[in-house]
Amino acid sequence: MNPQAKLVCTISLLMGSTITLSSNHWVTAWTGLEVNTLAILPMIAKSHHPRSIEAATKYFLTQAAASTLILFSSMVNAWHTGQWDITQLTCPTSCLILTAAIAMKLGLVPFHFWFPEVLQGCSLSTGLLLSTMLKLPPMALLFMTSQSLSPTPLVTMAILSAALGGWMGLNQTQTRKILAFSSISHLGWMTIIIMYNPKLALLNFYLYVVMTAAVFLTLNSMKTLNLATLMTTWTKTPALSAALMLTLLSLAGLPPLTGFMPKWLIIQELIKQNMTPAATIMALLSLLSLFFYLRLAYCATITLPPHTTNHMKQWHTNEPISPLISILTTMSLILLPISPMILTTI
Repeated sequence: MNPQAKLVCTISLLMGSTITLSSNHWVTAWTGLEVNTLAILPMIAKSHHPRSIEAATKYFLTQAAASTLILFSSMVNAWHTGQWDITQLTCPTSCLILTAAIAMKLGLVPFHFWFPEVLQGCSLSTGLLLSTMLKLPPMALLFMTSQSLSPTPLVTMAILSAALGGWMGLNQTQTRKILAFSSISHLGWMTIIIMYNPKLALLNFYLYVVMTAAVFLTLNSMKTLNLATLMTTWTKTPALSAALMLTLLSLAGLPPLTGFMPKWLIIQELIKQNMTPAATIMALLSLLSLFFYLRLAYCATITLPPHTTNHMKQWHTNEPISPLISILTTMSLILLPISPMILTTI
């Protein structure tokens, strides 16, 4: 992909996200989402491999369907209430259609099928954008409309997402698919709390972005796409492998790492809202995700490659670690002690 095309796509992505985040009218929010979709498509399909073209096609069809549902939902609401304001969503039919549309945009169960396939068909850098930046506009819409939506479908989708994200990630060998199911699982945690404490859901999203970006950039730096290659990276970049292991454990939500903070606060908030059964189910389902994060961490640092491996043993390199990876990894590990300060703001 030539630099000019990449620059145009990047500027369009930033512009689309900004339009959606700053809008209070449904049509401008929809326009921003469409700009985002059209800007990311060339970045997904840039390798001209059949798998990439397939991923771009799947992404386009699902996002187009979701955008159509968002527009339809807003039109139904405007028909009933005469309001195009995003926060004035009062028609029950519109609320239900919008819940399905945002779930499709985010990749929540049962609208998650496209996400692992698209992530598997694109590069790690594009996968990072799909998993983080492109989740922000739909999350912003969910944040603005959360008080109007029905809690039953949201809680149901959240629990199913946490369950399927954990189950489906167990037998994967491709790192991009594992991270896709990890994303689905984390989105479940955000969705279950967004009605009761939207600021806490946003905190979870920000920390998820930091940790996921650290993992994607580390894997991109090591040029690792599957577990077999991951097993051979310890000899090449021991420092990066150790950092990757700790970041993965943080994503799993193990104390005393940063990833424990949102899970702890969400479970606490659910219990305050008399949703102890839901909190218990979510805590148990996080064990499924923990298993495949531990598997990844084990492959990254503890396992030595078998002698029958087809991969050539890599030489140790003295390349400096990127400052961005260092900053994101540090944030993924040591933010738990500032929890009391964060609690005062949410």
